[in-house]
Amino acid sequence: MKFFMEFATASLNKYGEELCGDKVEFLSEADTFIAVLSDGLGSGVKANILSTLTSKIAMTMLKEGLSIEEVVDTIIHTLPICSVRKLAYSTFSMIQVNQEGVAYIVEFDNPSVFFIRGGKIWQNPKQEKWINERHIYESHFFLEEKDTLVFVSDGVIHAGAGQVLNLGWSWNEVALYLQNLPIEQLSSKKITSSLLGVCEDLYIGHPGDDTTVATIKAIRPRTAVLFSGPPSDREKDEAVVEKLLHMAGKKIVCGGTAANIVSRITGREVQTSFEISDPRIPPIGHIQGVDLVTEGVLTLQGAVELLEKVRDSTDVSFLEATDGAALLARMLFEECTHIHMLVGRAINPAHQNPDFPQALSIKLNILYKLEKVLVELGKIVQIEII
Repeated sequence: MKFFMEFATASLNKYGEELCGDKVEFLSEADTFIAVLSDGLGSGVKANILSTLTSKIAMTMLKEGLSIEEVVDTIIHTLPICSVRKLAYSTFSMIQVNQEGVAYIVEFDNPSVFFIRGGKIWQNPKQEKWINERHIYESHFFLEEKDTLVFVSDGVIHAGAGQVLNLGWSWNEVALYLQNLPIEQLSSKKITSSLLGVCEDLYIGHPGDDTTVATIKAIRPRTAVLFSGPPSDREKDEAVVEKLLHMAGKKIVCGGTAANIVSRITGREVQTSFEISDPRIPPIGHIQGVDLVTEGVLTLQGAVELLEKVRDSTDVSFLEATDGAALLARMLFEECTHIHMLVGRAINPAHQNPDFPQALSIKLNILYKLEKVLVELGKIVQIEII
């Protein structure tokens, strides 16, 4: 794709509810990006089921290349109008970005999307359309670098109603707040967290409605290559190190054996740091030409745990720690969009139960967990087994 769609979302449940009535689904692949925000009628379990059904239907159909008319028609026939309240059982906003950077947005009864370009809110021209007696809005436009789209459920624009504010936070006031943020300098995660934090304050910690923010930012791709584990064939060592050093982007080496292979092939010494900021995480190392050198299993597991916290938290200040796991997690989350993993198949006896097959090696399992959480955070990840 021309741009990478950096994506982040977070929600506040209505006070007293265990489940959120809003649901966000997204898909980030090499040639397309799709995101759907659905708001189910009411709150709690019923709303959660309705919004989940809506977002899953929309995501599956859009992924398969069906037209928006077919998607909306299917949703409308699956979730009809409530006979009592005369409201749609679920509202939604959808965005699809193709590899040329063209964004296509469809909105049905959700608050209008906030489109920020150059630090200003832009009112993108919309077309009204009727599909099976449902009024939707759609728009097409080319994205530019650092363009930001913020999707919200109505819990955002109603924040504070009857509490701090008489009528809640209006769309225009939310727009003014976003316009005053240094949007171009902030990541999608920080924009999402900032806006949701204000909503929580306006609700005085007791949200009166499910409240969801989803932020999409068009940025230039930033790559990284991560080498961990020795190749199954020692004769491949030189080729792997050559690939590591000549691929574009950040260079990361995880594991003592992998670091020693790089040192042996390049003739550059591994220098181990004696600084220990977290006793659970071994110290990092340094090799000339490599951006980050860490220990293997313990550091990778620590990084996975931190990235899972990033996925589920609004405050990510814990990534500012200086141990190897935090440095690795921060580099992968904040500095990379595409990660290529070079994963060796040779088994380290120290990591194995002798009754387990090779595919169940501890390090390999951790690396697959790392791939999973990075994909959930919107990264494009490729694993190459060597």
